[in-house]
Amino acid sequence: MKAIFDLISCQCSKNITRAYSTSFSSAVKMLSPSIRQDIYNIYGFVRLADEIVDTFHDYDKEKLFALLEEDLKTALKEKISLNPVLNAFQHTVNKYNIPQNLIDAFMKSMKMDLHKSVYNTVQEYNEYIYGSADVVGLMCLKVFTGNDDKKYEELKMPAMRLGSAFQKVNFLRDLKADTEELERNYFPSLNLSEIDDATKAAIISEIEADLNEGFKGIIKLPPEAKFGVYTAYVYYKKLLQKLKNTPPVKIKSTRIRVPDYEKLGLLAQCYFNYRFNII
Repeated sequence: MKAIFDLISCQCSKNITRAYSTSFSSAVKMLSPSIRQDIYNIYGFVRLADEIVDTFHDYDKEKLFALLEEDLKTALKEKISLNPVLNAFQHTVNKYNIPQNLIDAFMKSMKMDLHKSVYNTVQEYNEYIYGSADVVGLMCLKVFTGNDDKKYEELKMPAMRLGSAFQKVNFLRDLKADTEELERNYFPSLNLSEIDDATKAAIISEIEADLNEGFKGIIKLPPEAKFGVYTAYVYYKKLLQKLKNTPPVKIKSTRIRVPDYEKLGLLAQCYFNYRFNII
């Protein structure tokens, strides 16, 4: 039965989310059950593409990515795919009328990771972040706002700024892995051999500005989405604070993280603030 295959497809995307990101998975659990699965479906898809370009080093990445592109095109057109992740993703795309240009921009940025390792200009940096993060935030926003196009347009810019903030925090946190394992440098202002307090401070200031703008959108989100997105926001804000308090040389040599016990405390704080309408 097709319904069974669709169920298994959705379960696959849910399992991918839980396996690859405990923090994001925890935030998704705070969303309303009515939209939770669709966010799993989006994450499953973006994680699949990201894994191809970031970790499948013993295989022909370009060939695998080309196959994914072709399968994606067919899935969106035929509204079915034998790839469970794509089958789940196309369901969400068609359910919420997620624009094709958002998907195209995401695939373009992922493809850049196949051959580009250094981003020398702000324009290149912004283009990559738009495709790798901003549009993912917009895909999720389509789910959060349903068919309310007016609400989507109102929250579009804050959603993009929040996506940018999350991605930039990831860049700073993963500096060691990106430089040593993938030989990438996304920050055009960053000289990896001479990372200093001033450069780090400038990057963090940029991220804080994005977070502040993103928060303006969070408080206007529908109730079904607000708690989950706010939880993710608080977690990334805490991670940024840890990066802010970490010497540059340690950021380059160690992956900074938020311990599980702190995450539980943050979750309790988020619930209190949400429950008593502090946000």
